[in-house]
Amino acid sequence: MPVDSRNFSPWIYFLTSRSSGPGGQNVNKVNTRVELHFELEECTVLSESEKEKIRTAYPGRIRNNGHFIVIRQTERSQLKNKEAALSVLYELIEQALKPHKKRICTQPTQAMVQKRLEQKRRQSEKKKNRRGGFEV
Repeated sequence: MPVDSRNFSPWIYFLTSRSSGPGGQNVNKVNTRVELHFELEECTVLSESEKEKIRTAYPGRIRNNGHFIVIRQTERSQLKNKEAALSVLYELIEQALKPHKKRICTQPTQAMVQKRLEQKRRQSEKKKNRRGGFEV
C-alpha cells in the first residue's frame, strides 16, 4: 500500500516556534518554524517490521518517547512549512520502506580474466627482477 494513501493524521501533531529564516519584520513576531511529531510507536497503520525499518533508517530523527521528528523553517509562512514537513515525512517513510534491490552477480568476460592474469604475471615478473642474488 503506498505511503500517501495511508492515513497518518491521528498520530501527527505540530509544534510551532519562531524561525531564524527569512521573513523580514515578521521573523520576530510570527511562529513560522514547524516541528512535526509523528507518534511512530503508537501508529497502528504501520506494521512492526515497517516501524523497525524506519527506526533503523533514521535513528537520529526518533526521540526517546518514540516520536519521529521533522523540522521545517525554510518558508515564510507556517502553512507552507507544515506542508513541506508533511511531504518530507512521507518521502522519508517511503524511502525507508522501499525494498532494496539485490545485486545481480555478473560473470567477468573472458577478456577481463585474461587482462587480470596478464597484469598479475607482469607484477610477478617485476618483483622477481627486484630480487637480487646474494654473492658471497
